[in-house]
Amino acid sequence: MSEKSTVYNPKEIEESYYKIWEDRGYFEIDGNKAIQESGKNFCIMMPPPNVTGSLHIGHALTFTLQDIITRFKRMDGFKTLWQPGTDHAGIATQNVVEKQLLAGGITKEELGREKFLEKVWEWKAYSGGQIVHQMRKLGVSPAWSRERFTMDDGLKNSVKKAFVKYYNEGLIVRGNYMVNWCTHDGALSDIEVEFEANKGKLYHLKYFLKDSKEFLVVATTRPETYFGDTAVMVHPEDERYKHLLGKKVVLPLIDREIEIIADEHVDMSFGTGCVKVTPAHDINDYEVGKRHNLEFITIFDPSGILNEQCGEFQGRERLEVRNDVVSKLESLGFIDKIEDYENQVGHCYRCKNVVEPYISKQWFVKKEIAEGAIAKVNEHLAEFYPSHWLNSYNAWMKELRDWCISRQLWWGHQIPVFYCDACGHEWASEAESEHECPTCKASSIHQDPDVLDTWFSSGLWPFSTLGWENGDAYKGEKWNESDLKEFYPNTLLITGFDILFFWVARMMFSGEYTLGQLPFKDIYLHALVKDEHGQKMSKSKGNVIDPLDTISEYSADTLRFTLAILAVQGRDIKLSGEKLEQIRNFTNKLYNASRFLLMNANSFEDLDNIEIKTALGAYMKSRLAVAQEEVRGHFSDYRFNDAATTLYRFLWGEFCDWGIELSKADKPAILELGSIFKEAMKLLHPFMPFISEFLYQELSDTTLEAAESIMVKRYPHDLKRDEAIEQTFELVIEAIVGIRRAKANIDLGNKKIEHAYIKVADASTLKDGMKYICLLAKVENIDLTEVKIANAASDVGDNVEVFIPLSGVDLSPIIERLNHQKIKLEKEIQKLSGMLSNERFVANAPKEVIAENQKGLDDARAKMEKIESELNSLSL
Repeated sequence: MSEKSTVYNPKEIEESYYKIWEDRGYFEIDGNKAIQESGKNFCIMMPPPNVTGSLHIGHALTFTLQDIITRFKRMDGFKTLWQPGTDHAGIATQNVVEKQLLAGGITKEELGREKFLEKVWEWKAYSGGQIVHQMRKLGVSPAWSRERFTMDDGLKNSVKKAFVKYYNEGLIVRGNYMVNWCTHDGALSDIEVEFEANKGKLYHLKYFLKDSKEFLVVATTRPETYFGDTAVMVHPEDERYKHLLGKKVVLPLIDREIEIIADEHVDMSFGTGCVKVTPAHDINDYEVGKRHNLEFITIFDPSGILNEQCGEFQGRERLEVRNDVVSKLESLGFIDKIEDYENQVGHCYRCKNVVEPYISKQWFVKKEIAEGAIAKVNEHLAEFYPSHWLNSYNAWMKELRDWCISRQLWWGHQIPVFYCDACGHEWASEAESEHECPTCKASSIHQDPDVLDTWFSSGLWPFSTLGWENGDAYKGEKWNESDLKEFYPNTLLITGFDILFFWVARMMFSGEYTLGQLPFKDIYLHALVKDEHGQKMSKSKGNVIDPLDTISEYSADTLRFTLAILAVQGRDIKLSGEKLEQIRNFTNKLYNASRFLLMNANSFEDLDNIEIKTALGAYMKSRLAVAQEEVRGHFSDYRFNDAATTLYRFLWGEFCDWGIELSKADKPAILELGSIFKEAMKLLHPFMPFISEFLYQELSDTTLEAAESIMVKRYPHDLKRDEAIEQTFELVIEAIVGIRRAKANIDLGNKKIEHAYIKVADASTLKDGMKYICLLAKVENIDLTEVKIANAASDVGDNVEVFIPLSGVDLSPIIERLNHQKIKLEKEIQKLSGMLSNERFVANAPKEVIAENQKGLDDARAKMEKIESELNSLSL
């Protein structure tokens, strides 16, 4: 017999168990080989966290849900791959390393590209290792030996292969486009721009007609951009300005003449009905400029520094100069008025810099790449959970624009396009470097200096990690040719809804276009984790919950189960200390249940190895069968919260509260209950891997060091329900509760009584249950009756009525107490009724006050009804 623990120490158990699991290879594809069933494969991809990051509560939710379903599938006989890895996070990582260098007085330009990248790789090695270490603290079980990084050698090959394929097929093109431009980080895609409410100004500028004192007034929130205006635009049907069409106005300060044009794009009702057109610095004006063949004048460089188009303001930063431009215009009479104005301003999602529309030569993936993915999703070849995300996916995909994939960074996948300096030829190549132009054979070659958007490589994640076009870099012991065949399409994706467009949509069209199949069969998008008040977590609010601190205080199991039980599809999670405390109490309840069982036996067999002989054992096994069926059903719909709720209900409400209580009247059943509890630990294991393993080994009288783990045991699957025995024990429990309530009403509470009667429709159903009722309700003798018993305290349930004879019971103090309560309630009812019947009060009081008073009145009347019923029964 092993030495039993007298206390459960989560920190000690979590560290030691995790190491054993990982060292034994349980997390790997063949970790459950003994129970694998032919043809059953399961694959899920870990959303690769940024190497610059640390584990946050959103990660904790994603990885918890992924681990739950992976552990379930592994125990259910599936050949299982949970693919782990990290993302190089181009902009974020470069920013971090640049700031570190600047703190030491060094710029990346001083280091040069090669040396700078060496520094970034050093940071990656440190930071990437940190987040992987933190993930292990949560107890997650991916195939760590297969861990990938979006810039490892194999994935570099995949990225080049995909780029060259798309390039050669005309889906990747380069050209001058209007893009979102961060003056610090360069080009951004649409979804990398975060719009925030801004309290700014609306500046009304006077543009005087050429050779005239007449002027037009145009409004702008960005007055410094007027240097790039190439037209003033009015609506063609605006009678106020028809006579001015074709005439010119003169731009203030720089005296450049621009024409007045007409376009239906103008809203005649907004402002003066005149708008300035700045084609090179406004997305809408960009399209107007192309329609009207206007001049595109760029007024600042990629760093936001104004150029020669801006007169005396040349050389100054575009935002810093704004007030000075306005002051100059105002001093010369070119400002009509300035108003307070609220609008939405785009910011870089990484550095928070104000984003500018900017014309730049960039690389784009054409939107046509998504056509197949759109069609196949709407043929339901992939399903969204919750289903409403299909509408969001369709709305975004059908409005998809060409995707800007070039970034002005050094860290990332350098664009595999080469240029000949001699003849100007351009070509894409999978080669590490090129030395000769394929057209003119010249050797003066250079590679495009930009790198690819991080999401380009992440978009390939569902298949590049399985070896697609990895070259020889990832073939051998851990990877093989069959991976792609066995695990693509992936079975399931679990991630936050907030990266549906950043990542999910891009994986969908990248996978479908490249391999002809959507990369996932099911896509589960979870909501946000917020604080207990429903507020989004932020450092500024001081309401951030650190998962590592939470694990340290409560245990990994507690955090995992809390997140799971709160993860209702489509609903934000409100995480609170109170809920964590509740689930910690649940773990204590499980531990105490095992202590009770072990007080009565040294060890327990697995359920498969015993025959159930007692009625209580049969009842608990039947309820376990119900829980097993419900949990499996919830897993099939990815209703993690419902599965967790089922487990909580069975283990606490049924097994601990009733199974253990009832066993006090049936000692032989305890051996059976121990086996049932062990089987229940298998059911619980995906949610709470550590304590379920610990209790399973304790009840088996062994240790994990010496025995096989619960995590590679078969998940409960063939337990059968016994509805007849359930009906018996439902009546037994109802009778116990009824007698206890009736005793409490006559102040006999926990005292033993001599006699009670039970009225039930079919007396035979209780013949095997009397010993349980007598012991737990503390009654010497119980008789069954078909009629109501006079002069008795009673309790009426759904299926059972109980009666306790009142002979010999002094009822006077009970009746006095009830009458006292009745008087108080009468006064409360009179007071509340008077207020609610007062028309003046109802007309003037806030709705919440009226509702609160009405609820108080309803509650008081319900209590009065109960007291009167009790008094009537006692006066019989």
